[in-house]
Amino acid sequence: MRRTGILAFVAVPVALTAGAYFLMPTDSAQSPAKPPVSAAQLAREEAKERAETERAADEKMIASLPPGLAAPAKKELALQITATAEFSSLNWRLGYGSVEDNGDGCGYTAGIIGFCTGTHDLLALVERYTEKYPDNGLARYLPALRTVDGTDSHEGLDPGFPAAWKAESKKPAFRTAQDKERDRVYFNPAVRLAKLDGLGTLGQFVYYDAMVLHGPDPSPNGFYGLRERALSEAKLPSKGGSEKAYLDIFLDIRKQAMQRKKSTADTSRIDTAQREWLYDGNMELRTPLAWRMYGEPYQVS
Repeated sequence: MRRTGILAFVAVPVALTAGAYFLMPTDSAQSPAKPPVSAAQLAREEAKERAETERAADEKMIASLPPGLAAPAKKELALQITATAEFSSLNWRLGYGSVEDNGDGCGYTAGIIGFCTGTHDLLALVERYTEKYPDNGLARYLPALRTVDGTDSHEGLDPGFPAAWKAESKKPAFRTAQDKERDRVYFNPAVRLAKLDGLGTLGQFVYYDAMVLHGPDPSPNGFYGLRERALSEAKLPSKGGSEKAYLDIFLDIRKQAMQRKKSTADTSRIDTAQREWLYDGNMELRTPLAWRMYGEPYQVS
């Protein structure tokens, strides 16, 4: 997960602080006034909660829909497409043992989805894995991972962490842990919310890829912030809007966000992949599917 994801573990405490403030006496000398959480922030947090929570009414509606990106073959396709952006390969399993500092301010980026030492998701993965396998080779780095969380520091991680990650990633149990965390944090919420928003298989992938790159947090620059801006310009298909028009605007906003972060950012994951499929009317990601990533051609039959 990239830099915007750092706010994933900051936003909730902010909301709780604001909530507590409203319950406190307004004339308390010991309690300085704190600004209320904005309506926009609350809306983003509500969307995140809905995406990550299995509510009975939502699940009943989702169950009535086609599986979409959740179908095994389509999910495999989604992982392959994202792998071409993350690892320049259709073989997404190459990512299990990957670990490097990309110089993007997120510390070490590792694993199949780009878990980062600076954006909390790598820490959460190792903590969950250690609960089940306390003697794993990464457990000794937990104190350091907690210290560097939210920064790009390697303090306490060098020089051994990269080698330990690579070694642990050879174990089936850790590969399974990475799969589960990817699905829990990224894939399942993206697909669930896309379905609730009235999007088909392509739209579900668009949400998933955006959540991977921009982070699944309710900050203005995270996935839910991008969605919020899209909603200010287009009506959701679930509300009677055009699916193609909504996705076109969402992709515009994604591209702008990528370019604001880095003016020279390669946006081929949008320009020569998702946008082309949208303009071709391939709303269900039918195969054979062809695209170009960073100038390199890929195809899945």
